[in-house]
Amino acid sequence: MAVEIGKQVADFTLPNQKGEKVSLSDYSGKHVVLYFYPKDMTPGCTTEACDFRDHHESFGELDAVIIGISPDPASSHQKFIDKHDLPFELLADEDHKVAEDFDVWKLKKNFGKEYYGIERSTFILDKEGQLQKEFRKVKVKGHVEEALEFIKETYN
Repeated sequence: MAVEIGKQVADFTLPNQKGEKVSLSDYSGKHVVLYFYPKDMTPGCTTEACDFRDHHESFGELDAVIIGISPDPASSHQKFIDKHDLPFELLADEDHKVAEDFDVWKLKKNFGKEYYGIERSTFILDKEGQLQKEFRKVKVKGHVEEALEFIKETYN
């Protein structure tokens, strides 16, 4: 079941960087910025994570939480967080089921090879868990500011 603007996003549960189970419903009552990214420690993903880190306080002031999701295991997420001092949770979607629910698990091509992976995307949910905005095929530069602006304009 794919997600749709204006509709409730189905609850899901994934392990965080510490291996603890985290559910989307744990964040009920807050705006949720759910961002899907391909892989820990890669240049684009590191830039995006650090941009979210650098704007973390601004999102917090708007009552918004940031959650990153990739197919990497929890142990990889913990290293990524430690290395870049990331102040938000990263969830391990190793079987890419949640990515499939959000329709971001795509066939990709790189150097003539085809493989499945995450299409960088961000979803903004309101405090009731309804999808308000989706950014698909995200370009990293300026994206975090764009997501922050959307929340500011929509909820302030």
